[in-house]
Amino acid sequence: MWKGWKAAPLTSSFMFASIIGFAIAAIWIMPQSLSWGFTFLVLFSTMFIASVISMTHAPIKDLTVLERRRR
Repeated sequence: MWKGWKAAPLTSSFMFASIIGFAIAAIWIMPQSLSWGFTFLVLFSTMFIASVISMTHAPIKDLTVLERRRR
């Protein structure tokens, strides 16, 4: 692995948005338009994969700094 690569710490709302977006795209958009439904499914799947990578590879120190800034 390249030493300069770091995963961006993403918020939990990013993962929540990807799950809700995937569900809406699969249930509501896909029956209306197959091409738009497929496009949105790919987009929200990519967002979900990015959030899982962020969860597993993001440095803990950066996550605690982000949590402190929210308060």
